[in-house]
Order: sequence, then structure tokens, then C-alpha cells
Amino acid sequence: MSTFDLESWLRTRRAEIDALLATRLAALPPADDPGRLVESMRYSLLSPGKRLRPLLVLAAAEAVGCEPDESLLVAAAAVELVHCYSLVHDDLPAMDDDDFRRGQPTNHKAFGEATAILAGDALLTLAFQWLAEAGMAAGATTGDSGVAQRALRAIIALAKAAGMSGMVRGQARDMQVGQVESLEAIELLAAEKTGALFRAAMEVGASLADAGPAKMAALIRFGEDYGVAFQHADDLADNEHVGTQAEARQHLQTLTQAAIDALSLFDKRAEPLRGLARRLAAG
Repeated sequence: MSTFDLESWLRTRRAEIDALLATRLAALPPADDPGRLVESMRYSLLSPGKRLRPLLVLAAAEAVGCEPDESLLVAAAAVELVHCYSLVHDDLPAMDDDDFRRGQPTNHKAFGEATAILAGDALLTLAFQWLAEAGMAAGATTGDSGVAQRALRAIIALAKAAGMSGMVRGQARDMQVGQVESLEAIELLAAEKTGALFRAAMEVGASLADAGPAKMAALIRFGEDYGVAFQHADDLADNEHVGTQAEARQHLQTLTQAAIDALSLFDKRAEPLRGLARRLAAG
């Protein structure tokens, strides 16, 4: 029986991420924040959230044996910026048209549609600035000439997840299909719209931690299975699953076990990942 304290790990890492987000995206006086752009960005970014995607960046790096430092935290925060941008844009009237997010009015309700669009655009582009800066900082600190190549791989992974082969295509698919009925169609949608960023989070952390090919592949598999499982768990909670609830829950168990099995190469340093998968399976 594992003695790993997932709750303690989550509290510590989440606090580190929250502090970094608040510091790096500092509030500006009105004269330096035309149209309340930064205020709008901070409004969505600093609202209470689970920070699951940046936590996965840190957990992937830890699994490889790399303890989080400032540059890795910045890279993790970059993934959260992409997630936050997607929520701001998904909530817009032209997309999902939602009025509330995380217990408060959605960004466009608080700041207007134009500012919400600009805030989402700014969060997305800032993510790649932060990720590039994380790579530069790591290279300067370690003197390792290979850091730049690993940072480039992380940037490519995040760009693929955010763009036409990942989240954007998933959103386009979601807008076209309407009511999805087959499990295969749901899983394709989940892999793109939701799972792509989970996979990228794992690849960002593993890349910056210099994971070898076998461990990189294993962590990517975890991210793919965990990402689809996360969407299934969300659908179960909303009673939007295919088949009976028992069948949907069994499928969730299968996906989370596959994610855990992908970590067979790793020792106890992968316990944060295993713990997150077990928690998802438990509902």
C-alpha cells in the first residue's frame, strides 16, 4: 500500500503555481492597462481552479527525477495559460454561450465580448512567451546546450495541442456534430478538445526533464488515456454518458487503469500521477 500523500503534494504544488501566476501577470494601474485587458486576463486566470494541467507538467518531470524549479514552474504555468484562454473563448456567445465559470460571471459577461476575445488571444500568445523563457532560463542556469532543443520540443507539443490538430479542431468538431451518440465519436472528440492539452502537459514536463524515449512514450500514453478518462468522468458527472451508468463507469475504470499501467517503467516518483489517476477513477 502506497503511503504517498496526494493531498499534501497537490496543496504544495498548487500554491506554487498560483503564486507564480499572480506574480508574473501582475496587476497594472488603469493608465497602463487600456481597455482593462490585463484585468480581464487576471480575472479568469486567477479565479479558483484545480490547476490540473500544470500539476501534470510538474508530476511528469518529477516522474523522470526532476524536482520543480522556477523554470519548470513557468513552463507549467504556460500550459495553464492555454487552458484559461480556451475557457474564455469557449464561453463566448458564438461558442458555448455560458454565463458562469468557476462560480463567477464568465469573462465576456464581466468585461464584454471584445475584451474577452482579446484577453483570450493575449493569454494564448503569452503562453508561448513563458514557455520559451522557461527554456532560456533553464539553459542559462545549467549551461546545458541540450536545453534549447528540449524547450523547442515542449513548444511544439503545446502548439499542436492548442491548434488545428488538437483543441481548436475538437471545438470545431463539437460545433458540427451536435448530439454525439457513439462511443468512438465521443472518444475522438474527447481526445482532441480535452485530451490534447493533457498529453501536451505530460510532454512539456517530460521534455524539460530530459526524459528518454521509452519514458517519454510512457508519459505521453498516460496523458492520452488520462485526458480521455477525464472527459468521461466529466460526462458521467453531467449524466451525458453513452450506455448505462454502470457501463460508463466501467469504461472510466478501464481508461484510468490503462493510464496507471503506462507508468510501469517508473518508481515511486510517479506516485503523483498514479494518485491522480486513482482519484479520477474513484469519482
